[in-house]
Amino acid sequence: MAQLAQLAQLAQLALLALLALGALSAARAAEPLENDSEPGKGGTAEKPWKATPDLEELDLDTAGRGAEWTSWFNIDHPGGDGDHESLEAIRFYYGDRVCARPVAIQARSTEWELPAALGQVVHASPKRGFRCLHREQPPGKACANYHVRFLCPLEHIYWSHWSSWSPCSRSACGTRGTQSRTRRCRSARSQSPLKELKCQGKASERRPCSAGPCPEPTWTEWGAWGPCSRSCGSAGKRVRRRSCKPARNPPCPGRATEVQKCPPAPCPGCPGLTLQGTVVTAAGLALPDARVYLEGRPPLLLARSDAQGRFTASGLCLGPAANLSAHRDGFAPGLAPIATDGSGVAVAHLRLRRLEKPYMVLHPAAKVREAGQDVTFCCKAAGTPAPQKYYWYHNGTLLQGKAQRSSGRLALRGLAPEQAGTYHCKASSEAGAIRSAPAQLTVLAQGQQSCRAEPEPSLVELPSECPQDASGSRYYNVGRCPASPCPGGPAEPSGCGEEAGRCCGVRRMELRQVPCAGSLLPVKVVAECGCGPCAQPRVLVQGRVTAADTGEPLRFGHIFLGGKQVGFTGYQGSFTIEVPPDTQRLVTRFVDGQQRLVDAVKVLPFNRRGGAVYQEVKMLRKKEPVELDGGRSNAIPLGEAGGRQPVGELVLPAGAFLRPSGEVFNGTVKASVTFVDPRDMGTASAASSDLSFANADGEIVPLRTYGMFAVDFREGDSGAALQAGPVQVRMDAGQVWMPEHLQKMKLWSLNPESGLWEEEGVLRPAGGGRRKREERTFLVGNLEIRERRLFNLDVPEDRRCFVKVRAYSNEKFNPYEQLEGVVISLINLEPQPGFPSNPRAWGRFDSVVTGANGACLPAFCDGQRPDAYTALVTATLGGEELEAVASSPKLNPNAVGVAQPYLGKLGYRRSDHEDPALKKTAFQINVAKPDPNNVDESNGPVYSYRSLRECEEAPVSANHLRFYRVEVDKYEYNVVPFKESDVTSWTGDYLAWWPNPQEFRACFIKVQLEGPQEYMVRSRNVGGSHPRTRGQLYGLRDSRSVRDALLDNTSGACVEFKCGGMLFDQSLVDRTLVSIVPQGSCRRTAINGLLRDYLSRHPPLADNNHTGAFSMLAPLDPLGHNYGIYTVTDQNPRLAKEIAIGRCFAGTSDGFSREMRAAEGTAVTFSCQERPPGRESFFQRLLTAPAEALAEIRREMGSSELRRAPPEVMDFASGARAPGPTPTRRTPSSQRRPGRLRGQP
Repeated sequence: MAQLAQLAQLAQLALLALLALGALSAARAAEPLENDSEPGKGGTAEKPWKATPDLEELDLDTAGRGAEWTSWFNIDHPGGDGDHESLEAIRFYYGDRVCARPVAIQARSTEWELPAALGQVVHASPKRGFRCLHREQPPGKACANYHVRFLCPLEHIYWSHWSSWSPCSRSACGTRGTQSRTRRCRSARSQSPLKELKCQGKASERRPCSAGPCPEPTWTEWGAWGPCSRSCGSAGKRVRRRSCKPARNPPCPGRATEVQKCPPAPCPGCPGLTLQGTVVTAAGLALPDARVYLEGRPPLLLARSDAQGRFTASGLCLGPAANLSAHRDGFAPGLAPIATDGSGVAVAHLRLRRLEKPYMVLHPAAKVREAGQDVTFCCKAAGTPAPQKYYWYHNGTLLQGKAQRSSGRLALRGLAPEQAGTYHCKASSEAGAIRSAPAQLTVLAQGQQSCRAEPEPSLVELPSECPQDASGSRYYNVGRCPASPCPGGPAEPSGCGEEAGRCCGVRRMELRQVPCAGSLLPVKVVAECGCGPCAQPRVLVQGRVTAADTGEPLRFGHIFLGGKQVGFTGYQGSFTIEVPPDTQRLVTRFVDGQQRLVDAVKVLPFNRRGGAVYQEVKMLRKKEPVELDGGRSNAIPLGEAGGRQPVGELVLPAGAFLRPSGEVFNGTVKASVTFVDPRDMGTASAASSDLSFANADGEIVPLRTYGMFAVDFREGDSGAALQAGPVQVRMDAGQVWMPEHLQKMKLWSLNPESGLWEEEGVLRPAGGGRRKREERTFLVGNLEIRERRLFNLDVPEDRRCFVKVRAYSNEKFNPYEQLEGVVISLINLEPQPGFPSNPRAWGRFDSVVTGANGACLPAFCDGQRPDAYTALVTATLGGEELEAVASSPKLNPNAVGVAQPYLGKLGYRRSDHEDPALKKTAFQINVAKPDPNNVDESNGPVYSYRSLRECEEAPVSANHLRFYRVEVDKYEYNVVPFKESDVTSWTGDYLAWWPNPQEFRACFIKVQLEGPQEYMVRSRNVGGSHPRTRGQLYGLRDSRSVRDALLDNTSGACVEFKCGGMLFDQSLVDRTLVSIVPQGSCRRTAINGLLRDYLSRHPPLADNNHTGAFSMLAPLDPLGHNYGIYTVTDQNPRLAKEIAIGRCFAGTSDGFSREMRAAEGTAVTFSCQERPPGRESFFQRLLTAPAEALAEIRREMGSSELRRAPPEVMDFASGARAPGPTPTRRTPSSQRRPGRLRGQP
């Protein structure tokens, strides 16, 4: 026992010496360094040493047998940059003479002196060893030669020292609590994390504690007297206060305040100022009838503004910091200071902003957390005035608490499982309220996985030459990782808009070989999923803006998001908008700088998962202005075009036209009133917004319109813009066939920043005084036109449902071939004749982008009569219209996707149902609300408005309506699977077809085929020049040729190939080796001369000796139609391919066509003939026996010198060189049709 005690004392002394040594080192070294070199004198790479455990923690007495020092080690001498005695090097030379986990280190010089005594800066750690660097020593000194030893426990398990006592659990005086201290069980050996250490004794101790008795409460000294309540005139009052310390029960005896009168003082003489000022709008237009107040308690009404927005008030006695406020119905109050210059006249100018309902600019985002973690939701609303009150709801229930009512942030600490669910906020101001979109909070139990390591099934179609499996399928499971959110870590930021989040994604892929026609087809499959940073793809909306009547493009038009201009349209009306993060509703305004077209406010759909969505935007042309006499009363009809009876009229009394200054204009007025008539379905695509408004509860709900109109009033001579004072909007009540709509009809105006309609007034039945010629009853409303807005005659509609629609890549309707990124649009049409509804109005129109599970579109519906409401549905992908399922001559429920008898109730009809000459790209249904008591109607495709989640999560086997893509036969195979409609499915791999998920470059080659049929053409794409991919397959592309309507026995094929360029690591380029092989007995007859010259100038050259194919190393330059190569770069792969195919069909570099022009812009030409019976084509031999086909190519390559023909003509029948053109061969120039590219074999 005495020996153990002595060892413990030695250990304590060594530890104290080491602590002193460490303190000195910390004081001398500004940045301690760490040596990560090999054993011995390492290199110069140095990093900060990691912090070592506090050696005072170690209580070696608890180890049972204490500890002992090792022998001294000295493996280095202070040469080079210093003396290095690293633990790793000592173990390298001395093996196990040092224990696995030393608990202390001691260093002395060879003169037996401590570093502190020598005044040297050193670094020591029992985990890393010892180091002394010359450059860190005081000037003129160098490191001494040190040797070190380590303290090792004789037993590996021991307690740490007790920690300090924790603060008392009760800090209030007069209370008793507890405090605790802890210690940890340690091991000197490397311990498995699954093996628990067990030390004898307790790991924690507790003891009672107290904060002491409380002092008796006493008053503080009285404070100074406050100011008098009146500065002059009658007597006032003043107050002084004191406080009780400490504030607790029982309270101090007596009062906390004292009040006394202050004597009156005479007021100085007031000069009696005259106040003058103006009240204008945010645009600087005069604002009449505004109430002007002198701010105070209470505010004092001084004046009202006149027609020019001016006001005057006299005899005022103003303080040094007086302010004015102005108030007017429909505007937010304005505040301005009063300026005086000592002349007896004070001036104030007030600017009022139009009252705007709140709208959301930041919605809360879905979150995943583990129980016990924290989470923060954020929302933000804009409007005039800015909302100041926010309310948070959990599963529709209002959360109580001041923090939940005053902030756009909701912080939840220490989450429990019952706090999972949906959260949304509501912002309110005096103008109204708005609700955010709901956000889902998922709370996982401790250790629960949100991302399973095992991938979900995902099937890709193998090439046609591959054998089917036992079930007769040619699909192969490559797996996928669902892009579901993962729990955030403890270090994740809790601010608004600061977190990128973590998502489930691919962690590991495997390369497999699939037997296919005598060879092995490589395919990469997802082997493991895991959590990682969420992908942040760019979200874009692209499109074209044109006039609705002529198709004329909007050239260099202005584009606004909210109130901010973000760009211009191109010369052809094209535009690209990058969607800001966290956007839920993309409201975009297009403005014609030449003022020929009416401003268009569109709610554009976009794909939140990334990529670009294409949208055609139509703008109405302004109606030709008519000349009016401003000094007389005028009436302008609304909706009289096409011989129809007007919906109503706009009545402008004499003197209604005003200049911006407020001055009445009585001269000649040029008035243009453009009306969007819902009785004309052709105008629906040009209508602005999506016919939505925010109700009193802040929920966005739809409207049903009876017409929209935009006005433009200008002076006849100068063309200066004019306003209009109070005018009347008179609507013919005979146009409203639903009696309840007569009571709910309102006037609305469109807020161009939020895209929501805001109420302007109510239309009421007109009173007496009707003119004799008027036999109609009118609904009349009053309106002021002080800014360029679109106005609306609308009725709120509350009978709503959702319609489920899916889009497919072909007519097979395979669940694995659904298309994402398709824009589905639904317009609520007039009801069927005979129903006592309203056939003269259409309602809200919505566009939704399909996701992995289709799309759900809102629509009006009725549960009493199936034909009460109808809807017209269309679908587009990259500007291409998709086709709906046919309804005639016989309706096929299996093809439509809806079972009987519900399908009959919906009355499904494709647009060509009665006229086959019409397009097949739309269908119309009765939106029959499902009967909850009818099992046949409980499985879609129409869902009640409260069943949105059920609609969104409906399985593909449930009833749904369908569109499909009509195109020539094609097939695509990628070794690394990628869904072009989901950019987040991209995987970084050398064999990925698309090397960059932010930018997609599509390349096509145009092939002309002369023969009686249409032929399949394949491109085989393998690595060409990159050392990591040379000879490895990227993918296959098959495309069927399309006949040229103008050329006999000629067709053309636009075949995609993998572009040359950088691979995903962006380090080296690869020129893909592309082989073009047509089906059938085809022989190459011509190669585009410019393409051949380009390839020869950019070696190496691919062998092109086999006449049944064409090979090249893909060009790195975007060549164009003169070469027969078509290249388009875009942020959306599908859109890039669509544009490239359109140019390839047209044979131009900037055109677009869906009609094949086979002789224009061709790269290579093949002549195809009917093969003899029983003889396989080279294409078929490549599919069935690729090894033999490739051997044939090699044989031809080996004898290429004997077979090579002159540049002009090759005799393919014999393989011998021909002296010149033969009668059986096509000769250049004279026998070629105009426009065909000349080429050489």
